[in-house]
Amino acid sequence: MTRLPYLAAAALALFLPVPAHAGPVTVDLTGLRAGGTLYVQVQTREQFMGQARVGGRIVAAPPAGSLTVDLGAVPPGDYAVTVWHDSNGNNQFDMGTDGWAMANGDRLRGQPTFEIVKLTIPAGALRLPLAVSYGF
Repeated sequence: MTRLPYLAAAALALFLPVPAHAGPVTVDLTGLRAGGTLYVQVQTREQFMGQARVGGRIVAAPPAGSLTVDLGAVPPGDYAVTVWHDSNGNNQFDMGTDGWAMANGDRLRGQPTFEIVKLTIPAGALRLPLAVSYGF
């Protein structure tokens, strides 16, 4: 019995892409104000600025200061990581009082777009520090 088919299959396997596995995404927030409701989410291009998301958490009455939020396992790819702190709990974004943060948020010069705030989440774990800003 020849080993050639087995050797050929093994050699071919070396050149095939390895499937990427989802890894945990953690966001370390700083600059939070206490109270209200905090929304932290990971979205694809198609989901961006909508209600659908790949992962996320809602935190009722977050404490002032720093907070670590676990967003769960996220497959590798391009995503937007966004934070909205509805500080008065009225379920609408108030530009003068509500907090926000986004990956690459320092590049914003107007309305956020996926292209500006996207980041590539690698295979494995990702820990993302974000500072929450209030007002404009």
